[in-house]
Amino acid sequence: MKRTVPDRKAQAKRSALNALKRAQRMAERAGVKLSDWEGEFLGSVADRVKTYGRAFGDPEKGAAGEALSALQHVKLKEIVAKAKGEPKALKRRPFRRKPKA
Repeated sequence: MKRTVPDRKAQAKRSALNALKRAQRMAERAGVKLSDWEGEFLGSVADRVKTYGRAFGDPEKGAAGEALSALQHVKLKEIVAKAKGEPKALKRRPFRRKPKA
């Protein structure tokens, strides 16, 4: 019996949908109230992944085989961290050179 090569786009689509559902369930189980924007983000991204197989149109925003862009991955991680009750990460300030006197 021959093995078929897995379809990477379908695999990325399933993975993204599962991650979005998991984040939503984690927030519900933990009793964390997501903002309206975060709830809409999870829903709209899931709809776009179901419809188009990926949630972004510009190929420069993410890898070719990925279903979510880099920034969508970051936001999803933030929602998961909020659902887990983890403290917010410290924001780094951009590096600035001091002017010479």
